[in-house]
Amino acid sequence: MRALIDPYDYIDVSVGVHPSDAASHSSTSELLQQLGQDSRVVAIGETGLDYYYAKDSKLQQQQSFRSHIQAARALNKPVIVHTRDAQQDTLDIMQSEQIDECGGVLHCFTESWDIAKAALDMGFYISFSGIVTFKNAQALRDVARKVPDDRFLIETDSPYLAPMPHRGKQNKPSWVSHVAECLAEVRSNSIENIAELSSINYRRLFDRK
Repeated sequence: MRALIDPYDYIDVSVGVHPSDAASHSSTSELLQQLGQDSRVVAIGETGLDYYYAKDSKLQQQQSFRSHIQAARALNKPVIVHTRDAQQDTLDIMQSEQIDECGGVLHCFTESWDIAKAALDMGFYISFSGIVTFKNAQALRDVARKVPDDRFLIETDSPYLAPMPHRGKQNKPSWVSHVAECLAEVRSNSIENIAELSSINYRRLFDRK
């Protein structure tokens, strides 16, 4: 990935092992720190816990998650966190590993306001994907309404989770506009302002001037 983005100075990358791969891929803090020193690497992750797809590797996931946070703290770079069916363990590890020292984002957020608030209290950002546009996602839209202006992001999670009206298709980055439109509606704001705020938040979180 680092080689692929080399010609494009407007693209950033992160380095990490997804929790679903934690059992089969080593992710020591030392290795992550080595890879993460590259100036084009703006974050550590995606890491975290997924007990939905990979429930048989909980211990490996937890250790991998801790290694990612330790590397992020050493590098002073934010962590991109994935959590599914593992809310309390995710928060417990974030707290015990002092993730507030480096910060980060709960990406592709699908949890309750209580989880969002706990993450916000640790200095985290909350990122919304195409899921927020789904008809059955009113609870998530209620969360999106409450997140402060300076702590939300928007994303596609391509090639997955295409937003309405493209649900079921292979997702693409250009469709992030539909996520912005949804947030503009639920937050009683303009899409232009949502775009500006999310861009500012991105640059602040990932230290991109």
